[in-house]
Amino acid sequence: MAPRKIRPFDPEAFLYSARIETAVVSYTQGQPIYSQGGPCDTVMYIKTGEVKLSVTSKTGREAIVAVLGAGHFFGEGALAGQPLRIGSATAHSPTTVIAVSKADMRRLLHEEHVMSDTFIAHLLTRNIRIEEDLIDQLFDSAEKRLARTLLLLARYGEENAPPRVIPKVSRQTLAGMVGTTRSRVNFFMNRFKKLGFISTTGGLTVNNSLVSVVLHD
Repeated sequence: MAPRKIRPFDPEAFLYSARIETAVVSYTQGQPIYSQGGPCDTVMYIKTGEVKLSVTSKTGREAIVAVLGAGHFFGEGALAGQPLRIGSATAHSPTTVIAVSKADMRRLLHEEHVMSDTFIAHLLTRNIRIEEDLIDQLFDSAEKRLARTLLLLARYGEENAPPRVIPKVSRQTLAGMVGTTRSRVNFFMNRFKKLGFISTTGGLTVNNSLVSVVLHD
């Protein structure tokens, strides 16, 4: 007898089937989802679209922490007892999210082990990504950091992720994510285009060959 296939866990379907109250909210590109300093009382799941996470300093300087796509949770600081948001979340493209109150999310994670395992795996992956970004900022050149950022936006290396056109992202946004100037981003983007690593015809397409910039010493 052939072994029975185990269906991959679908957090979205689970959230809909669980006995909890959820809110499905749609946002236009550039619309705030929550703001730094606002109440931290919900955990959110990206159903469609992309969400930009950022932090603003007291002097008004913005640092982009990450751009997350469909299938990712965010706002999980609510579960750690944060009373206020330590950063902002903005729709990076037309986006739909599922919002769950922190009380319901805590109960769900406590009662449903499969959901809990998936959520923990998500947090660990995010922590690894943040550590890698920090190492990039400390040791890698702006060119390598830009290449890695483009590969991440293109979902390079994700299982069953087909090549995709990156939603419209400004050079200024890329500069904020990389930690460099817009002029440097323009210089490297033009260089990547000449080398065939990216294409800007019909949108921004990142070719897998761009990984050679990240791996080059």
